[in-house]
Amino acid sequence: MTKKINLSVGFIIAMALVFGVPTFAKADTLYRQLEVGSTGSDVGSLQTFLAQDISLYPQGLVTSYFGVYTKAAVSKFQTRNDIPAVGRVGPITLPIINAQMANGINGTDVYAPTLSNVNISAKDNTATVSWSTSEATRGVVYYSNTPLTVYESLHSVNVNGSVASTDSALRFSQSILISGLQRNTTYHYLIQSTDAANNVSVTMPSTFRTN
Repeated sequence: MTKKINLSVGFIIAMALVFGVPTFAKADTLYRQLEVGSTGSDVGSLQTFLAQDISLYPQGLVTSYFGVYTKAAVSKFQTRNDIPAVGRVGPITLPIINAQMANGINGTDVYAPTLSNVNISAKDNTATVSWSTSEATRGVVYYSNTPLTVYESLHSVNVNGSVASTDSALRFSQSILISGLQRNTTYHYLIQSTDAANNVSVTMPSTFRTN
């Protein structure tokens, strides 16, 4: 079963201005047509469904942004179901994909955790990053005094910058102390949480400033 990654940044960091901390969707019914450039929880639902089949959507990314990978996956779905492979969810594809989405996911955990209550407490040379998750997870914070760059890889993401992580225990509340920071400096950071089934959530890159 393909694992999911929730990325609020879309493709690379360019989508950072589009999304806040995301709401993570399950594979619900779609009520509108979708195409490249569409955003929202229903796009995440579509991606969650497509990513169940690695032959359709090998990237397995649940970004809530309809980009080139999602278009390619929709095209493959259309070809499989004898629909013109136009790469958008239009009036022909919509009822067919809804019918198949209604079959469910057979009880397997394929949903990435939801992050909430993100808080940053920055001092002269340290910062504490804390947040909550909808299920027990392991946490990582990427940080740098230069903008972070996020690259998609197969069922994962690669982020430049330094890394501060919690221990290996799975927790609902996370708190990470970052030390050795420079004073009066703006830092870019990104939070990643991974659940027991290795489903991953990543927040939009943001910033904090030391005193």
